[in-house]
Amino acid sequence: MTLHHSITRRQSIKRLLHLSGSLALAGFVTGPLTKPLLAWAAAKKTGFIVEGVGEREGYSTKELVRKVFDSAGGMGRFVSNGDVVVVKPNISWARPVHLAATTNPEVLQGVIELCQEAGARKVRIADNTIDDAGFCFRVTGAEAVARKTGADLVYPKSSLMREMKLRGHQLDVWPVFVPLVEADKVINLPVAKHHILSSLTLGMKNWIGAVGGRRGRLHRDIHSSIVDLAQFFRPTVTLIDATRIMTRNGPSGGSTSDVAQKNMLILSEDPVAADAKASLLFGKRPQDIGFIRLAQKWGLGTYDFSKLLQQQVIL
Repeated sequence: MTLHHSITRRQSIKRLLHLSGSLALAGFVTGPLTKPLLAWAAAKKTGFIVEGVGEREGYSTKELVRKVFDSAGGMGRFVSNGDVVVVKPNISWARPVHLAATTNPEVLQGVIELCQEAGARKVRIADNTIDDAGFCFRVTGAEAVARKTGADLVYPKSSLMREMKLRGHQLDVWPVFVPLVEADKVINLPVAKHHILSSLTLGMKNWIGAVGGRRGRLHRDIHSSIVDLAQFFRPTVTLIDATRIMTRNGPSGGSTSDVAQKNMLILSEDPVAADAKASLLFGKRPQDIGFIRLAQKWGLGTYDFSKLLQQQVIL
């Protein structure tokens, strides 16, 4: 079933619920890329990936966020006037930003402010944390960002979890964090880091923080679980925070010796391509990462960058 691009995420959910009696999600249909991507793109390529690099000493992280989105046509290409937008960072651990276990709050703030400038009626920050939510929100800087921007900080209460049909290869019915499916638009905003079981935590794995249930069950066949969740949660766009990356002892880390400064952001509407590009920062081939390989096999996107419009933004 193809949805017209003018139908909001919430309206599409209601329509699917009415027609089928079960909740399913569809990806967004977006318009053609606007300049500057069209100015240099090769013909017949579809999708895009933008790499932003902060090379200048003392560069502004928020400015880099803006430049990256501008290169893809601006936040207005993804967020419309009156939208309710949920930003899904990775803030599962009560770790300060310099340990690279969680999304950089400056990146989070930059994204929220762009959504507000684009006319979003409401912006919400949502993540089902592992450590105590209130503690995580304070230590990671998410609480301060919400206070500065006026964004809603959504606590992962049991009342906000609802059993839904995922229709995955491994996962069928699972409790889902409701704000993420009630939003008009969802921006996936993970941090790039090592993970002891899945090799890496990137965009697609960030959806484990969008559900409830037993995380141990999700970890049994973690690559299949990640892709099942990724095919259910189709974000409007993914921005991977690689300003700092955790190179070992993930996902929680705890030492600055585990951290490498990369000063990089990766933006794509293709969740597989975004993760594939980020995997290179760890010296890994995308096809060697189980969930990236499976996601391409199951049609969620591509790890072949030659099929995408590519641009690098240097600040």
